[in-house]
Amino acid sequence: MATLSQWVAGSRPRTLPASLVPVAVGTGVAIGEGQAVWWRAVLAGFVALVLQIGVNYSNDYSDGIRGTDEDRVGPLRLVGSGVAKPKQVLAAALGCFLAAAVAGLVLAAVTTWWLILVGAVAILAAWFYTGGKTPYGYRALGEVSVFVFFGLVAVVGTVYVQVEGLPWEAWAAAVPVGLLACGMLVANNLRDIPTDEVSGKRTLAVVLGDRNTRVLYAACTALPYTIVLAMAAPHPWVLLALLSAPLSVPPTQTVLRGATGPALIPVLGGTGRLQLAYGALLTLGLAL
Repeated sequence: MATLSQWVAGSRPRTLPASLVPVAVGTGVAIGEGQAVWWRAVLAGFVALVLQIGVNYSNDYSDGIRGTDEDRVGPLRLVGSGVAKPKQVLAAALGCFLAAAVAGLVLAAVTTWWLILVGAVAILAAWFYTGGKTPYGYRALGEVSVFVFFGLVAVVGTVYVQVEGLPWEAWAAAVPVGLLACGMLVANNLRDIPTDEVSGKRTLAVVLGDRNTRVLYAACTALPYTIVLAMAAPHPWVLLALLSAPLSVPPTQTVLRGATGPALIPVLGGTGRLQLAYGALLTLGLAL
């Protein structure tokens, strides 16, 4: 039986900013529109967080039973390391998905029932990322899914459940948030290229190769600042997000200098801190 600390490690806490930042940014848009509804924002945050944890446990389970995590480099995997039984990790993943579905039903009940369809697609995408016979995460589509669900869907959805409308700021703010979330996955898959190639896991990093994947990571951490500059004409306060730029330098330098294996692990933490800082400052700028 895995310990509590091992379950926490298995939830991949360094990746969790990817779920909380879009909700914060979406709420910043709602505040700027003068229509923030705090209990809905909190519930949206809960949905995003437990979905992210569910994705991580689902990924742990699916990769673990396939054996693709046996020789990996990086944080603890519950099934791959043998500290938890596959059925326990599967139950944890399904429990998270159920909790997200229940909370999502509440938001749908007070806004629009179309959210049920969005939520169902999100849960299916979470499972089939590495689950099923032909997981799309093994077909170089992981980053596309992250951009859509941790960028567009999460930010725009958070705005919608509060203002019940879709202002252009929601779509514009979703793009840099999605890019930074992609940066986290790109860094993770860059580190795992050697083991993923051996196990037949064709991530986007495996398809692009080492050099191009490093360039992709740099683009994911740089483009969000270009987008902020484009948004600044009607909303000058969003330029506050530029204050987070120094945090992008250490992880990007580490990646571009050719770090491999364990040397790339701190990049995940650095990317997470960048996400949090950028998201907090963008949220403040949008609210002002």
